[in-house]
Amino acid sequence: MTVQTSPGHSITARVSAPAGFSATAALAAAAASAGADVTALDMVESGHEGVVVDLTAYTRGVTHAAEVVEALKSVEGVEVANVSDRTFLMHLGGKLSVQSKVELRNRDELSRAYTPGVARVCLAIHENPDDARHLTIKRNTVAVVTDGTAVLGLGDIGPAAALPVMEGKAALFKRFADVDAWPVCLDTTDTEQIISIVKALAPVYGGVNLEDIAAPRCFEIERRLREELDIPVFHDDQHGTAIVVLAALINGLRVVGKQISDVRIVVSGVGAAGHAIIQLLQAQGARDIIACDRNGAVDRDREYVDEHRQWIADNTNPSGFVGTLHDALAGADVFVGVSAPGVIEGKHVATMNDGAIVLALANPDPEIDPLEAAEHAAVVATGRSDFPNQINNVLAFPGLFRGLLDAGAREISTELLVAAAEAIAGCVASDELTSSYIIPSVFDARVAPAVAAAVQATAVTQPDNHEEI
Repeated sequence: MTVQTSPGHSITARVSAPAGFSATAALAAAAASAGADVTALDMVESGHEGVVVDLTAYTRGVTHAAEVVEALKSVEGVEVANVSDRTFLMHLGGKLSVQSKVELRNRDELSRAYTPGVARVCLAIHENPDDARHLTIKRNTVAVVTDGTAVLGLGDIGPAAALPVMEGKAALFKRFADVDAWPVCLDTTDTEQIISIVKALAPVYGGVNLEDIAAPRCFEIERRLREELDIPVFHDDQHGTAIVVLAALINGLRVVGKQISDVRIVVSGVGAAGHAIIQLLQAQGARDIIACDRNGAVDRDREYVDEHRQWIADNTNPSGFVGTLHDALAGADVFVGVSAPGVIEGKHVATMNDGAIVLALANPDPEIDPLEAAEHAAVVATGRSDFPNQINNVLAFPGLFRGLLDAGAREISTELLVAAAEAIAGCVASDELTSSYIIPSVFDARVAPAVAAAVQATAVTQPDNHEEI
């Protein structure tokens, strides 16, 4: 797959150049000749002896950025004073802060926000614990919990290194659904310790978003917390991915004129995401799913130590297919990849049925180059933002938690997950639907409210014992 320039590798170079009208043009030409995409040229200083210019450009990575800088230096009379990585600049000091919702300008306000007035609120909650949802931040706050063992495509990098991702997740919660989320990065990989810690901090939160916890440990952590807490617990790597995959498939099948009950679906990857995707597709009516791991198709004649893989063996592959992933694709209608880069090629997609749908979601590099897949498939989607049909969990989790919090929900059901997926799919109108537009943009303002409304209508809520104050 050809690596493209990306905003994630954007740099700003501060450059001194000789005075003259051609200075900025020469700098832009030099950066472009090195393969950069110049996005801004800002004049910082201009004098009779020279100019100072900030050149901002997208690059393909650290090595390519260095090549772009060398190209700038090659321009006669140019000196590069400083080069800033804009992604690192965004992260200086972190991406989150705490902002008070109340003014504390005088003793009157302080006496009600804090002592002595706050004591009355504390006693009210002590007498009726459910009042915490109405009188504290609990009603709008989510814990984003990780142990740092399965972070993006980076693997086990630990809790401190996971923090920038969790900060970003919290920022997305706020941006798209006005939910106050906070990173909780735990320096333990012990299942019982994680469960114990999350239970201990739960009084502050209205929900728990488990994030980037490796399988199979994530299954047990989610199951136990759901059983032992009275607030919703959601593992986004599993169910967030499954929701958006189902939404994309609902619309993809509309494009090619097929029914989910009639198609053969091949899933590459049987970890946390693959397991949840299979369950949700079956809830929507899928009947013929073949799941593949590194050894090929998962089937009932093999025994698996992992109970979750055994569940897949017992509940999929109704025809008893035995063979490789490549063999499984022959005659299939849908490919869903949540595995690794480059596991299939165009020649394998060519063996699929007409009107094939390919959802290649490995990040940052998908299971197949999307341009290669598009030569044979009718619909192609990836997890990347630089191709059409981006399958991104931000379409699901902000609105989902908005709905859960507003409903005061205790549980997350399969019916609720399906409702969220259908709400996302419904944001693409029939007259908008095309092979390159099966899923709405993450910036589509309709999505989060639609998901929240669908979730709130479906959620099992807790009784509201709150008395008006």
